[in-house]
Amino acid sequence: MTDYISDVKKYDATASEEIVGKIVKHLGIALRNRDSSLVSCSDPKELDRVKTSWCGKKLGVTDDAKVDGVLEKVCETMASDRTKSRVTFYYLAAKHLGKLSTL
Repeated sequence: MTDYISDVKKYDATASEEIVGKIVKHLGIALRNRDSSLVSCSDPKELDRVKTSWCGKKLGVTDDAKVDGVLEKVCETMASDRTKSRVTFYYLAAKHLGKLSTL
């Protein structure tokens, strides 16, 4: 858990451990595999998966244009990080969509 919160805090110094914990719990077993614990911004299928399952199903945001813009912004924010943590990516997406409080 400490690794996840410290990674998120690189991008949001005021990140809540409680919210990061909820994202970790939501992702569960996916975090055990290195490949599934990371997000690839260069893979359109990966971004579609994030858009559908995280932004659409979990956060309830189905406006494709809005979600696409947010995912692009998160990819730009994390561009210097070669290994984009799924927890951090999901946290930043939720933050940009104004959905952190609903987690």
